[in-house]
Amino acid sequence: MVGLGNPGPTYASTRHNVGFMVADELAARARTPFTSPRGLRGDVVETRVTASGFGGVGADAVRVVLLKPRTFMNESGAAVAKACAFYRITPAHVVAVHDELDLEFGQLRLKVGGGDNGHNGLKSMRAHLGTGEFFRARFGIGRPPGRQPAADYVLAPIPVKLREDYAVETSRVADAVEALLLEGLVAAQNRFNS
Repeated sequence: MVGLGNPGPTYASTRHNVGFMVADELAARARTPFTSPRGLRGDVVETRVTASGFGGVGADAVRVVLLKPRTFMNESGAAVAKACAFYRITPAHVVAVHDELDLEFGQLRLKVGGGDNGHNGLKSMRAHLGTGEFFRARFGIGRPPGRQPAADYVLAPIPVKLREDYAVETSRVADAVEALLLEGLVAAQNRFNS
């Protein structure tokens, strides 16, 4: 599961970093800190997920690697490709969590494959993985108001009055990723797509 975002404190609380926020939520559920393995160009958590949640153990445990690229968004694919090679993960087993301008805030769509829709993180992943056939959790952030450029909107800090709402949505998207991993795409779509 790769959370797409930009590294560093400047971008930490921006709409473009909702993927990082979901990755952080899942790491907190697993009670496991991120580490920075040499050569991977990203911060990772290695954990397992079971019916009882992230960090679970047992025969039904599914191995999961959480990744936050240390590259900027437009080079995310380099970190994803390195992690896939290192952990021997095929693109068909990658879940990308990213912000989505074309969905209103509070909307969520789980899907597999599709275009990049102008999202530089997805474009980079497609280029480095050689395919766009990976899972996506599209976290709706809505369009900018008026004539505000999309880049300014996604890179501006989330307004203080919306931060609690973003925390709620981050938790819901984390629930959806967990369902996707445990129950499969169709069951997770039926529960979470809005």
